[in-house]
Order: sequence, then structure tokens, then C-alpha cells
Amino acid sequence: MEIILYVSVAVIAVAFLVLVVYLSKTLNSLQGTLESVSHTLTGLEKQLDGVTKETTVLLHKTNSLASDIQQKSESLNSVVYAVKEVGDSVRRFNGSVQKITSTVNDQLEQNKDKISQVVQWSNVLLEIKNKWRMKKPDPYQYEMQEDVLPDKREKVRVRN
Repeated sequence: MEIILYVSVAVIAVAFLVLVVYLSKTLNSLQGTLESVSHTLTGLEKQLDGVTKETTVLLHKTNSLASDIQQKSESLNSVVYAVKEVGDSVRRFNGSVQKITSTVNDQLEQNKDKISQVVQWSNVLLEIKNKWRMKKPDPYQYEMQEDVLPDKREKVRVRN
């Protein structure tokens, strides 16, 4: 029975040796994987630092842009109010022009007879003036003699 005991111890020793060898290979493989993960995390950390810096810069730019937009929006509000006031002024002016036009039309309707009389009298006065001119001779009307040389022509007073 002793031999069984020695064979059992030898089998256990071989089994333990096999277990240690496989466990050693597994741990070596795990060590390589962990080193790879460590390198990946180092690279990821560097990239994350770069992204953080860019995000910070972008955040500052966004804040300044938002501030600029706010200022321009306030300036634009004053322009909108000014345009509204101009529109109100134009509306009031149009109302005034309409009132004046209405008043003038009403006055024209009321004084239509008087206006036609004034036009008739002015036509009569123009005809009288034209007739008067036709009768009255023009003292400044001259006739040129054509049978005389150009430099020796005389101005002759003519009556109509």
C-alpha cells in the first residue's frame, strides 16, 4: 500500500505541476492583456485631455458668441422700436393727408359754381387781351430788305 501512496503523491505532484504550468501561461497572457489595456488607457487619457482643452475653448467661444448675440439683440430691439415709431408717424401723416384731401374735395364741391364762373371770366379776359394785341401795332417788329447786300441791310419799321 505504500506504493499506492507514492503513486498517488506522484500523480498529485504531476497534476499540481500541470496546474501550475497552465496557471502560469494564463497569468502571462493576462499580464500581456493588462499591459495592452494600460497602453490603451494612457492613449485614451491623452486624447481625453485634448478633447477637454478643445471643449473648454469651444465653451469660451460659445459664451462670447452668446454675449455678442445678446448685445446685438438689444441693439436690434431699439431699431425695431424706431421702425415702429416711423410706421406710426407715417400712419398719422396718411390720416392727415386723407383729411386734407377730403376737406379740399368738400370745398371744391361747395364752390364748384364759383370756380366755373372764375374760369369763364378768365377766358373772357384772355380773349379781350388777345384782341387788344391784334389791334395794337408792335413797335419792335422789323422787316429785312433782301435786295441789299448782307452787310448793308437796313432795318425797316413795319406796321401791321
